[in-house]
Amino acid sequence: MSELTLDRQTSALVLIDLQKGIVGSPGMAPRSGEEVVRNASRLLEKFRERKSFTVLVHVKSLGDGRDMLAPAADARMVLKPSELPDDWAEFVSEISPRAGDLVISKRQWGAFYGTELDLQLRRRGVRTIVLAGIATNYGVESTARAAYERGYEQIFVEDAMTTQNAEAHRLALEHVFKRMGRIVETEAVLIALTA
Repeated sequence: MSELTLDRQTSALVLIDLQKGIVGSPGMAPRSGEEVVRNASRLLEKFRERKSFTVLVHVKSLGDGRDMLAPAADARMVLKPSELPDDWAEFVSEISPRAGDLVISKRQWGAFYGTELDLQLRRRGVRTIVLAGIATNYGVESTARAAYERGYEQIFVEDAMTTQNAEAHRLALEHVFKRMGRIVETEAVLIALTA
């Protein structure tokens, strides 16, 4: 595989759900939420330093929960906004938004549907998305599938992702992400942005 190259003007970092209520969830694998945040914050700082576009995505309800998806399913993930701590949707301190970051509030797994993400990426001439966050096989994968359908090149930062179990993480990488883009580690992205 060829060396990773990134054009800082046409590449964007998209970080999924690195918020207090998700990062601190127990039982993450293959790595902890804190490890994902460490790697993601390094990426975020480098993208900001290089003046590349940065997008911070979080899942957030308007309050009554009626804006969230709730289909009939055998194993539904139910978030009841009234039962969540007030800071549940806030980004962890290492990922706090700054001027120039686009903040996307989504109401489902993926970051494209019902948001201005695609519009803002296209207006800035973004062609490549560097994607990371939690959970690998939910928010990250749903966003990746939508990005693929919209024709974006994608770079998946494996050591800046995690989910509820290592097997689900592995399956997303091996059977989905490798068909839509390149899978790399944090260091490869940092090197590519420095070149």
